[in-house]
Amino acid sequence: MKRVLKGAFTILVAAVIALGIWGCEQQGPAEQAGEQIDESVQEGQEQLEETGEDIEQGVGE
Repeated sequence: MKRVLKGAFTILVAAVIALGIWGCEQQGPAEQAGEQIDESVQEGQEQLEETGEDIEQGVGE
């Protein structure tokens, strides 16, 4: 009887771990929105840096 319970418990733990890993891989709407915001901020920073460099070159002339 203990052997059966131990086997069932092992299978249950493995299933919980597998579902937990699978669930972590799925991105929800909040994660997707966060990624889009991060990308937009990164693009904005790059554009500001380019504009700053253009201004520095214009002032230096």
